[in-house]
This record gives sequence, structure tokens and C-alpha cells, in this order.
Amino acid sequence: MLGIIGAMDEEVAKLKEKMEQVHIVEKAGMQFYRGSLCDREVVIVKCGVGKVHAAMCTQAMIDLFPVDGIVNTGIAGSLNAEINIGDIVLAKDALEHDMDVSALGYGPGINPDLKEDENIFKTDVKMLEIALAAAKQAELSVNIFTGRVVSGDQFISSKDKKKWLVDTFDGTCTEMEGASIGHVATMNKVPYLVIRAISDKADDSAEMDYPSFAAMAIDNSVALMTEFIKLC
Repeated sequence: MLGIIGAMDEEVAKLKEKMEQVHIVEKAGMQFYRGSLCDREVVIVKCGVGKVHAAMCTQAMIDLFPVDGIVNTGIAGSLNAEINIGDIVLAKDALEHDMDVSALGYGPGINPDLKEDENIFKTDVKMLEIALAAAKQAELSVNIFTGRVVSGDQFISSKDKKKWLVDTFDGTCTEMEGASIGHVATMNKVPYLVIRAISDKADDSAEMDYPSFAAMAIDNSVALMTEFIKLC
């Protein structure tokens, strides 16, 4: 069974519309839609915005359903000048950029309860390969990139903050859930992947770009996800 998590209704609504034999399970204020999509057994849920919602949702999904992989789908802000609105980023790994205990001598993004290399949550190689194949099959008129997703409880709309995320973490795109989902999935030894379509440039124009381009970015993400499910 494949688990699919999106932060907002818009990020999962079109996938849920395509489902068959749907059974809804409610847990902790979330509705998990279990059923069939493209002849694959799936469970789809809106987790809500932010790292706490994402982590809570991921653990609930793992506890409730026999998922053998989890995909976080949705939109993000670009941190790379070559990655434009509508393009898609497939995560090689993810980290939490707003974890900060530097006053105690730890580096940015480092959780003292984890070994340093454990703070970077690597995505599943096989799932990434399938996503790359799905991107070709979807024949989208956008570019596909792989890289690092950096997550935090912040909507990034500042050139200075954007530069810091690149300089400090070598981030490719930024959003608010992916690394938390990766953290929980990794701890539970469940393979995971983050697929994000770009809705804004995470700079001073982000507040204007996001409302205008989010729908287009979501359509691209849904198209890729549909092909991904077919190939799983």
C-alpha cells in the first residue's frame, strides 16, 4: 500500500477524486482515504500545514495502515535560480532548517538527539527512480530537478532568508512538511519520497506569486503523481 500525504486540500483533492472503493478512516482530526487508484492500493490524507501536523499524520498513517512507502506531494518555493515556477523537484533528501540549538554549540539544523548525519533524511532510491521515469511518462512541459528539500514552519518570502538556506544547507526548494515526514518515515524504516512542484521563488515576490501560480504547480504535481502510482 502506498501512502500519499499533502498539506492542503488542493494538494490531494484531485487524487482523491480518481480513487475507487473508498473507505474513510478518521484519526486525530484527519481523514484517511483508503482505496484504489490506478489499480494500486493507496491511502491519501491531508495532514495540515507545518511540521507538527506532518509528523503526527505520518505516524498515524504508519500505525493505521500497512504502507510500504510514503510520498509527500505538493508545492514549494524554489531556492535555485534555474528552477522556475511550475518546475518539479524530486527530493534526494530533506532536513529541518529551523531546528536551532546553536546556543548550545550545535550547528544549524542539528537535533542533539540525533547523530549529525541522521539529521539529513535520505529518500528512497528506488522511489526516486520511479518518479524520474514517471516524469518522462507524464510528458510535462516543465523541467524536473533532483535535490534537497529544506523544511521549516515558515513561508519563505525574503531574499536574505533564501540566500541563507542555500548557503547553509545547499537547499533546492523550501516548504513546511517534507523533512518531518521524512524524519518519522525514517525512524519507522518506511521508504519515503518528497515530490514538490514550484509555486514561487521564495523571495520578495513570493507573496504575489504563490496565489497566482499555486494551482498550476499543483496540476503538475498531480500529473506526475498519477504516473508514479501507475509505475509502482
